[in-house]
Amino acid sequence: MRSLFPVTDLTRTAPDPSGPLIDREWSLDELADAYAYPPDLRADGPGTPWLRANMVSTLDGAAQHDGRSQGISCAADMRIFGTLRGLADVVIAGAETVRLEGYRPARAREAFAARRAAAGQGPAPAVAVVTGSMDLDFSLPLFTEPLVPTLVVTGAGAPSDRIAAARKAGAEVVIAGEGGRVDPARVVRELADRGLTRQLTEGGPRLLGQFVAAGVLDELCLTISPMLTAGDAQRIAGGPGVAVPERFFLASLLEEAGFLFSRYRRTDR
Repeated sequence: MRSLFPVTDLTRTAPDPSGPLIDREWSLDELADAYAYPPDLRADGPGTPWLRANMVSTLDGAAQHDGRSQGISCAADMRIFGTLRGLADVVIAGAETVRLEGYRPARAREAFAARRAAAGQGPAPAVAVVTGSMDLDFSLPLFTEPLVPTLVVTGAGAPSDRIAAARKAGAEVVIAGEGGRVDPARVVRELADRGLTRQLTEGGPRLLGQFVAAGVLDELCLTISPMLTAGDAQRIAGGPGVAVPERFFLASLLEEAGFLFSRYRRTDR
């Protein structure tokens, strides 16, 4: 049996146990404990990575509405979104998602400062943008104003002028593939070799599909939005399918206002 726990917690007033119930939000510390990475990961050198994905889907499988995820999200989903970023060494996103969602540098948050310091992490996660074409605007704050340098993950055959432009803007270029192709399994390894073992991907669907097909996704944090959109919006993962579906187990489940916040892990991790 697994229990269903609310993101908002009904607790009785102290010291009277018979007092009225009070509806309160989970604190960020409570959420951070609930979503903690495995304790044996390290941030001081190469180590075993843990790749976690955070996605949202409607009841009918849409990962977006009008091209963005914001319209199917909610305040509690954004609290969890912020918590997952607050725990990660690196946030991995595909170039199309970076463009559509208007990515900015991850910021340091006081709520996670002590926890990150104790884990040997910097003040904020790095953002790693996965792109084969290097079709990115390197004048954006994501590249010119990050708290920690943004990583641009590409293939060895990426255009040399675009690599030079990325480096000139202050980004660190990571080669994780041959030719113009980025190898998803190598992305995970290259980042882990830089001490970035607590990995979080926010998609989009094509990138997540590549991680799934490569068999490197360890955990999926999936918000199920109580909405129906119909249409032809993308699913949370796209691209080629896998030959044999991989089984994940339910690690936790939270609820608020009809939204379900599920966390699934691979059975072999």
